[in-house]
Amino acid sequence: MRFLAALLIAFVPAAPAPSGAPAFNGTVHAIAYRGDTVYVGGAFTTATWAGHTYSRQRLAAFDARTGKLLNWAPAADATVRALAATGDGVYAAGDFHAISGRRRDALARLSPISGTVDPFAHEVSGTPYALAAGHGRLYLGGSFTTVDRVKRRNLAAFDLDTGRLDERWRPTADDRVRTLAVSGGEVFLGGAFHRVNGVRNTLRLAAVSGTAGTLDRYFRPAVGAEVNALTVDSGGVYAAAGGRGGRAVAFAPDGSMRWQRVFDGDAVAITRRHGVTYVGGHFDRACLTPRNGPKGACLDGSEPRVKLAAVTEKGRLAGWAPQANGVIGVRVLGSGTKAGSIDAGGDFTTVGGSTHARFARFISEIPAPDPVTGTGGPPAR
Repeated sequence: MRFLAALLIAFVPAAPAPSGAPAFNGTVHAIAYRGDTVYVGGAFTTATWAGHTYSRQRLAAFDARTGKLLNWAPAADATVRALAATGDGVYAAGDFHAISGRRRDALARLSPISGTVDPFAHEVSGTPYALAAGHGRLYLGGSFTTVDRVKRRNLAAFDLDTGRLDERWRPTADDRVRTLAVSGGEVFLGGAFHRVNGVRNTLRLAAVSGTAGTLDRYFRPAVGAEVNALTVDSGGVYAAAGGRGGRAVAFAPDGSMRWQRVFDGDAVAITRRHGVTYVGGHFDRACLTPRNGPKGACLDGSEPRVKLAAVTEKGRLAGWAPQANGVIGVRVLGSGTKAGSIDAGGDFTTVGGSTHARFARFISEIPAPDPVTGTGGPPAR
């Protein structure tokens, strides 16, 4: 049975609250996980759970197992665009200038239990878009020129123990860095840049040492448009990109392309679970071939995939099609290991015709595989 593929772990939307997740009255931009807790950041000012609405000023947290909204409620005065969680802290980055009344310029560390603002304060001359933790450091990416009045061109790192700006890690990118991912000894960068560390042909996706910041010259992928999101695992690097339409692309460790899927709108979010790649964005259809035309229109046929899609390990389009609404759609995806979930945040208010305002959980089920495609599972419900 050479056509029999491995089981695809398909996902269906979680039930409504109280067993589901909170809903939000504004955009969700960021998701982070720590133990049994899911942290959420964005532009919202309230969260609703179990029929009750609570003030949550751009930051919130809920129980990964039950979906119950937690009392964790630091208040940011503007949009939170990125989150990263470590054993003893939750880091937030974005447009804010204060959290819970304490001045914090675009970057803050919060207690993961109480939400109090920790003594971690820096000045960032621009807009941060991405955070990642690893190698004893917090990595920051965005569109900025200095940190604490020290030159840092769109990339910076901080010591997780002392909180100080890392003087050794000083890579540069000549345009904005949208996304970061840490794997092994490296930090992968995605964005709109053309050069990393001044080196040509490091366009939009590159890797640098997690300790020294030196460029990995072995990893040399070719990406045709701005990279909006990255996820990395032992199989390689997976990118969500924009351009004419949008693309989800899988790269081998040397940067060679393993597969790509093309959509009729930007791919903005990406995550992996059990060998399946989940993609979110602005798109409404997945193209059957890589060819697309004006405004991303698929030229060789398409399948409906409204803001959400899944791709098998071999690059085939999976049958998962929950359909989120809205123009912008999905902005962030995360994989919660504790609850066995895929989590989506963005601007949508419904998924599969059911109300899931700006956040939705998809809980795993194991279906029988199709003998040809390897895909399967019930339709979204």
